[in-house]
Amino acid sequence: MKPIPLPSHVHYELLLQLLERKSLDIAEQQPALKEQVRQLIISLRKAFAQQKHLEDMCKQTGVDIEFRWSLNSVSVALNSVPEVLPPSETSQESGS
Repeated sequence: MKPIPLPSHVHYELLLQLLERKSLDIAEQQPALKEQVRQLIISLRKAFAQQKHLEDMCKQTGVDIEFRWSLNSVSVALNSVPEVLPPSETSQESGS
């Protein structure tokens, strides 16, 4: 089975920080707007919690997860370990 692509956690963190630090401050003067921003924050927190629950289910059933930064990128699956070469080996391979 192919890994399940899921949004990278940083996407949630970025949106939540933007809404909590910037949008909420500006919406402070208008109660209806402020409430909508708060509801959006709550929805994002719930979505993030649901994704974490899905990730736990995948781990329990042995299904790999592929965290994505965009629709086009392919990242390393959750259960695999990337091979990382020390800087000295990388420069030797490139002909330096």
